[in-house]
Amino acid sequence: MSRNITVTKPLESDAEKALRKTDNGKLIFTAYHDRMCAFLICADRLRAMQVLEEAPSKIGAIYIAKVKNVVKNIDACFVEIADGEICFLPLREANVAFLLNRNADGRILEGDELLVQVVRDAQKTKQASVTTKISLANDVFAISLGESRIGYSGKLSKDEKQRVSDFLDAEGLQKKGHLIPWKSFQWKNVPWKNDAEKQPSSYGLVVRTLAKDLAPEELSDNLNAIKEQWDNLFHIALHRTCFSCLKEAEPGFVAVLKQLVYSYEYEEILTDDDELFLEIQKYCSEHLPEKLVRHYQDNMLSLGKIYGLDSKADMALGTRVWLKSGGYLVIEPTEAMTVIDVNSGKYEAGKGTQETAFRINCEAAEEIALQLRLRNLSGMILVDFINMDSKEREEQLLEQLKVAVRGDKQKTNVIDMTTLGLVEITRKKSYKPLREQLI
Repeated sequence: MSRNITVTKPLESDAEKALRKTDNGKLIFTAYHDRMCAFLICADRLRAMQVLEEAPSKIGAIYIAKVKNVVKNIDACFVEIADGEICFLPLREANVAFLLNRNADGRILEGDELLVQVVRDAQKTKQASVTTKISLANDVFAISLGESRIGYSGKLSKDEKQRVSDFLDAEGLQKKGHLIPWKSFQWKNVPWKNDAEKQPSSYGLVVRTLAKDLAPEELSDNLNAIKEQWDNLFHIALHRTCFSCLKEAEPGFVAVLKQLVYSYEYEEILTDDDELFLEIQKYCSEHLPEKLVRHYQDNMLSLGKIYGLDSKADMALGTRVWLKSGGYLVIEPTEAMTVIDVNSGKYEAGKGTQETAFRINCEAAEEIALQLRLRNLSGMILVDFINMDSKEREEQLLEQLKVAVRGDKQKTNVIDMTTLGLVEITRKKSYKPLREQLI
């Protein structure tokens, strides 16, 4: 069983450091326009928001699926999971398929039965997406098919990575930094005997940020827990029928706690929903005992009124965001990309100077990082900062933006500045943008 571990904070920007000093944060579950939502409030600012769907997300769920047809000209296939739902499976995500009705030969054929995991919910006219690169994770380790290597969180120092690497050597999981082949490593006594050819051919391990400063026995507990889950999953799969769900997706509030917010960002959880309060209280007693969970009961004044949630959420849906300097952002999502324009607006001090442009751009960089997360914008994002003549200033701005996005739960990359002065950003897409969640 994995232990409860204090969350280690990732590298943070100056704005995030200021937030920590001024407000410990609250995670609030309450209704907005008759939809149950999660709101992260820090220093009286809304920093993250997500709708808890009545039909919960299937992301992370694992099924025994059947291939309905293979479409080579788009390098993909379509598979059926539970309840007749058809999902999209790119063939590049199927090169390590765990087949259940025949021996693997590197091909995906119509009629194949295989394990898939949902990686993206259905959105608008697009079907849900799945992968055969099955993964399981706990607070410290993640294990997955198809990645025959050990990876480390970028937030671990060189010394921390080496310490964990030495631990994995001692556990017999790797040798000279390389994973021991699957069939050579005894995870546990699982009766594979007659199905040895169906064993996963390759696997990878990721060491997460929370491995920082854990004692060897704590690392061992977490490693053994994930190994046991992994073995049980594939053993059970051999004895289940097609379309079986082997692992359910987590409840909406659990997904919020794990994927939307960092534990360090809030000290208490508030909700005015009776049933949800009991569910959160039970979960936190087992996994987050350090968190205070409160049931708000006041018919006179709602949680939304106390914290101004309606107005904060409305602003998160608008196209214009004002900066303290008097400048502002214009955020315009399109089908192909999101475009963000930085304007000097009402800023008058030293108007027209390069120093002014740099100051507004730096403030805008911090705000852009916040807005990307809050609005859950993803895919390609282009930012048109105020023009600066200094190459050195441009490099400083890019570095500040890179630091600002590091606190995002979703992988966000600041690519570069084009010759036209546009900054390219990409952000991983897992959930719908906030605007689409509220439709």
